[in-house]
Amino acid sequence: RSAEAAREIKALIEASTKRVGDGSQLAEQAGRTMEEVVRSVQRVTDIIDEISAASHEQSEGIGQVNTAIAQMDEVTQQNAALVQEASAASSSLAEQARHLEEAVAVFRLGAGQEARAARSDTAQSRSGEQHRLAVAKEPARPALAIAEERWEAF
Repeated sequence: RSAEAAREIKALIEASTKRVGDGSQLAEQAGRTMEEVVRSVQRVTDIIDEISAASHEQSEGIGQVNTAIAQMDEVTQQNAALVQEASAASSSLAEQARHLEEAVAVFRLGAGQEARAARSDTAQSRSGEQHRLAVAKEPARPALAIAEERWEAF
């Protein structure tokens, strides 16, 4: 019986030793697996940090684009206002030109009077000296009488 019990104890010790060895191998394998999990978690954390940094940069870029668009919109509105002002000024200038043309039309000479005035100017320029002599020979008249002769009707 003692021998039989000793064999059983020996078998139990060998089985326990084998189980401890198997458990040790499983523990080592679990440790390696845990190290791989930790490295994977670290890589995921690094990737998430990179994504976060890229998202932040994109957000800043979008903010800059929004600022540029707002500035472009402001400049466009200013340009539109300037175009309206230029259009109004152009209309006002055209109106003033029309009024000026109407005012100057009063002073225009008729076709016959224009020809006479042109001939008179040409004759005076050719014979300026003769004209001065003729004026000197005329009797002295007041300047108002001379001006009234040259006056044209409105």
